[in-house]
Amino acid sequence: MTSSKYSLLILIALIAGCAKIDPGLKINVSPRANPWTHLNLYNDPNNFQFAIVADRTGGHRPGVFANAVDKLNLLKPEFVLCVGDLIEGYSEDEDELESQWNELDAMVKKLDMPFFYIPGNHDIGNEIMAETWEKRLGRAYYHFVYRNVLFLCVNTEDTYKNWISKPQIEYFRNVLQQNTDVRWTLVFMHKPPWRGNAVENWQEFQALLTDREHTIIAGHRHRYTKSEVNDRNYYVLATTGGSSNDKEDKCRFDHIVWVTLTNEGPQLANLLLEGILTDQPCPPLEPLP
Repeated sequence: MTSSKYSLLILIALIAGCAKIDPGLKINVSPRANPWTHLNLYNDPNNFQFAIVADRTGGHRPGVFANAVDKLNLLKPEFVLCVGDLIEGYSEDEDELESQWNELDAMVKKLDMPFFYIPGNHDIGNEIMAETWEKRLGRAYYHFVYRNVLFLCVNTEDTYKNWISKPQIEYFRNVLQQNTDVRWTLVFMHKPPWRGNAVENWQEFQALLTDREHTIIAGHRHRYTKSEVNDRNYYVLATTGGSSNDKEDKCRFDHIVWVTLTNEGPQLANLLLEGILTDQPCPPLEPLP
């Protein structure tokens, strides 16, 4: 038997046997040693990747969020979510609010993938701001399911104060009752009640999640923290352009959160903006003679 036929038989045996080889992989397997660890590629079709951006405002630094948009287009997540505070807000001047939203939307529209809005206190801080949100974006809380993962997008500024209203709680109660067989539930909100930010009706909302696998991700404090609450991971993100005054604090940084959803739950990676470069990080070389 020739060496090539023998290698082919080994490859067929590996595919049919205990080794899980991606059917798209074509590789010559030696009957002796091979220069790789294994051929079980990390390519579960149930896994997917998405990204999260953190607070942009509260004293925003120009150019940072736009930079993040450019980096997201390099990374190509399937979609992008935020945790609120997208505009400076806190104004009753409708023209000023429209101008701020137009500036933000002009950046967001450059994304190659969908962007999911979630309100923060700078986005819905008074009645006029709430009306502007509704006129431009519609609902301030909602949900969706993707690849059997439930996403809850919560409004902690319901009636433009620290509040998750009764209608909102009933909405998410019904959503959770209708989605009992999802493999994970991800909750996105702006203010993190477990980190000292008072949000009325929080305990009632949190109780809805008690019996299911879930992860909560928030913003507002402009400082990254990871907490374990009732054996679940709760995250507070830092900033993507929002105010960040203490440069010595290693938990204050501008970042994109890269999430891979696996069968064991979400795996988070913090990608600092200054660490993500294009494929040409250096000036072009002079042409060769």
